Amino acid sequence: MSMEPQAQELAQFLIKRLQSTPSSSRLVIGLCGIPASGKSTLAVSIVNWTNKLLHTAQNVDSGADRIVDEDAAILVGLDGWHLTRAQLDALPEPQLAHDRRGAHWTFDGPAYVDFLRSLRAPLTTRTPPIVAPSFDHAVKDPTPASVSILPHHRIIVIEGLYTFLNIEPWADGAALLDERWYLSVDPVVAQERLVKRHVQSGVARDMAEAVWRATENDMPNGKFITENMLQPTRIIESITDLAISS
Repeated sequence: MSMEPQAQELAQFLIKRLQSTPSSSRLVIGLCGIPASGKSTLAVSIVNWTNKLLHTAQNVDSGADRIVDEDAAILVGLDGWHLTRAQLDALPEPQLAHDRRGAHWTFDGPAYVDFLRSLRAPLTTRTPPIVAPSFDHAVKDPTPASVSILPHHRIIVIEGLYTFLNIEPWADGAALLDERWYLSVDPVVAQERLVKRHVQSGVARDMAEAVWRATENDMPNGKFITENMLQPTRIIESITDLAISS
């Protein structure tokens, strides 16, 4: 199965699940996987397909002339809760913090959990926007309040390494998810993807640094995830056309 049919199938599941969700609640999905499992690419496709299918259904029900502008699904990346480089500098071992950036302790876990709690507040048309950060790869730091979640956003897909980690404070956030989806990939394949991605993106200066980053940081983070995550509600097989996705 290629990525698009896989994403479409998952989107159809979310739409069906939304139909049984009270209008005062959101449907919140955590998509987790080790580095280079393909989380980011799959998450984007799932959200796109969900909105496309919902728009099509509403247009069929209401007449072909109607244009539905509001998307019901929105994507949030856990990378927005990275500690900034300045915050890493202020930690007791700043060099280690920079070398291990991406480990769970280099994120602002409590702020992320607070965000999830805000998503669980009763939803009305007057519910104020909820903002979330994103990550700017050009400056290598988070961008605060760059994603706005509005009342019509009923499906929230959150992709990231630690969305259902079974340690505090992450476990508190995991308990607030409706679905915990784990994207499974062969670690050998993931490491090959990581090395290629680090070189192509410029994160690593050369192949040697790319291999070092993959073996000393990314893959240990992946092992930590698989050993410390809550039971997924669904396991998804990573597709080869997700080649160098996160």
